[in-house]
Amino acid sequence: MNGTTLFWSTVAAVALAFAGFAWMFVAALTEGTDNYARTMGAETSRQFEDVFMFVSPAKIARLGRLAALAAFFLFFIPLFSFTSAISTITGVVLGLAAGAFVFTLPGRYVRFLRARRRLKFNEQLVDALGTMSNALRAGFSINQAFESVVETGEKPIAQEFTVFLQQLRVGMGFDAALTSLDARVGSEDLTLVCTAIDIARRTGGNLTDIFEKISETIRGRMRIERRVRTLTAQGRMQGLIVSCMPLVLGLAMTVLKPATMKPFIFSLMGMGCIGLTLGLVIVGWLIIRKITRIEV
Repeated sequence: MNGTTLFWSTVAAVALAFAGFAWMFVAALTEGTDNYARTMGAETSRQFEDVFMFVSPAKIARLGRLAALAAFFLFFIPLFSFTSAISTITGVVLGLAAGAFVFTLPGRYVRFLRARRRLKFNEQLVDALGTMSNALRAGFSINQAFESVVETGEKPIAQEFTVFLQQLRVGMGFDAALTSLDARVGSEDLTLVCTAIDIARRTGGNLTDIFEKISETIRGRMRIERRVRTLTAQGRMQGLIVSCMPLVLGLAMTVLKPATMKPFIFSLMGMGCIGLTLGLVIVGWLIIRKITRIEV
C-alpha cells in the first residue's frame, strides 16, 4: 500500500510540475506574442500612414493574430495524428513557421505598397519637373512652383508636395521640409531633385535648366528599366513556374493517388524528402531572382 501511494504521489508531483511548466511556457509565449503584436501593429500603422493609409495599431495586431492562428491550424490539422508522433510534431513545426511568416505579412504588404507608390511617384516626377520649370520661367518662386504641381491633384506626388507645403506653413524651415520630403518618399530621383534645389539655393544656379536636365535623365533611366524588365520577363516567369511545379505535382498526386502518397508523407523519410525539396526550391528561386534582378 505504501508503495502504491508513493507511486501515485510521484505521478501527481510530476504531473503538477509538468502542468506548472506548461502554464509558465504558455503565459510567457502569450506575453511575448502580445508585446510583439503591439510593437508590430504600431510600426506597421506608422508605415501605412507614410502611404496615406490610416489603420489603427490595434486592428493590425488583431488581424495579425487571427491570420497567424489560421495559418497554424491550416498546417497542423491535416498532419495531426494520434498514431504518428512524427506527423504531429511536423504539423506543429510547420504551423508555427507558417504562423510566424503570416505575422510578417502586414510589413511586407506595406513595403509592396511603398515600392508601387514610389514607382508611380517617379513617373509623375518627370511631368512635375516640367511644370515646375515652366512656373519658374514665368517668374514664380520655388514654393509657388511646388503649388503648381499640387493644383494638378495627381496622386501620390500631389499628396507628398501638399505635406511639404503644409510643413512650410507651420514654420518648418525649407531645408528641413525638403529633407523630410526626401526621407518620406525614399526615391533616388527625388533625392537628385532635392540636392539640385539645395545647391541652387545656396549658389544661385538656374533651376529651370537643372530641372529640364534632371527630367531628361530620369526619362532615359526609366526607358532603360522598362527595357530590362522586358528582357528579364521570361526568366522571372521560368523561376515562378519551376518554384511552383513541385508543390502542384505533390498536391495533384495526393489527390489522385492518396493511398500511395499518404504513407510516404507521414513517414520520416518522406518528410525529410519534402523538407529537402522545399529547401532546394527556395534556393533555386533565390538564385533565379538574383539573376533576373538588374539594378539600373
